[in-house]
Amino acid sequence: MTYDLVLTNGRVIDPSQGLDAVVDVAFRNRQVAAIGENLASSAAAVQDVSGKLVTPGLIDLHTHVYWGGTSLGVDPEAYARQTAVTTCVDTGSAGPGNFPGFRKHVIEPSAIRILVYLHVSFAGIYAFSPRISVGEGHDQRLLAARDAAEVADANRDVIIGIKVRIGRNASGPSGIAPLDVALDVGDQTGLPVMVHIDEPPPTYGEVVDRLRPGDVLTHAFRPFPNAPVSGDGKIRPEVIAARERGVIFDIGHGMGSFGWKSGRAMLAQGFQPDVISSDVHAMSIHGPAFDQVTTLSKFLALGMPLADIVASSTVKAAKALRRPELGTLKVGAVGDASVLSIREGAFPLVDAIGETVTASERIFAEGMVVGGNWWHPRAD
Repeated sequence: MTYDLVLTNGRVIDPSQGLDAVVDVAFRNRQVAAIGENLASSAAAVQDVSGKLVTPGLIDLHTHVYWGGTSLGVDPEAYARQTAVTTCVDTGSAGPGNFPGFRKHVIEPSAIRILVYLHVSFAGIYAFSPRISVGEGHDQRLLAARDAAEVADANRDVIIGIKVRIGRNASGPSGIAPLDVALDVGDQTGLPVMVHIDEPPPTYGEVVDRLRPGDVLTHAFRPFPNAPVSGDGKIRPEVIAARERGVIFDIGHGMGSFGWKSGRAMLAQGFQPDVISSDVHAMSIHGPAFDQVTTLSKFLALGMPLADIVASSTVKAAKALRRPELGTLKVGAVGDASVLSIREGAFPLVDAIGETVTASERIFAEGMVVGGNWWHPRAD
């Protein structure tokens, strides 16, 4: 058999298979074709990745990539090249009122896979910029349950869930009511809900108590106020109960939603995030989140094992999406892979409230395979 492309001599880490070894990965017909030794001699193209890590294609579960259609969108292909992400999951940039434009002008032309949590608000996140910030949940007239269900049902190939934003900033006087509407849409469509949490009210516990197995709480390791830990550093009992019933805890770093203090406390008590994501958008891409590999690096600095970090952005993210063909290098899976490196040095990493930790190791993007084809992280 002749392969279209082989990545050779890389350290392959694939938690979906319990694999951590120096082996070749071969691609054919846009799929993973083989993993093993000495595959390069049968390849039309070979990429030597000696000294690098090869993982399943990274999934960033929380991004905003409706570029040009919303004030917070970033260019998905430029972002993917920057951080070796092969699947961007847009979380609520578009609602049912403007999703058709998102699909036609961004999702369909993109070489990078874009999946979507559709916002329950008709216009999505429509006023989020340094000068103007209007929480879309403040006005309950914008909550569009029927429209969201119809658009989700008509676009099942790319819409994988429903998004809602809750908190003093995002929902204001509406409180927790938009979450109840989103959960109703999720129930009607059979889709999971991703809920953003910011400052109270409502409280962290009030939000997480409503979530069902498979629903995602993003910004899960946010700083005070509304942190997952109490003042004495103990994990809130509602958080533990939610994990036990199958709620998914996602980082969603963003501009204001990851704190070193919360991260240290959670990991010290054995509570790792299920999924690590960047929440990249126009106001976080230049800091403090920057991108996915920077966000992953912060958990390396917290002492989270490398295999668990890779799993949080591959197989576990794919499970949250209900897309088992992603996040794995099993033969027959989608032909996506990320090539990374870990460099030693002194790397300042800042959280959302300005605390800086100097890490001795940092993850960098070195390239990726998209649909069986090699992509460099920088434009040609």
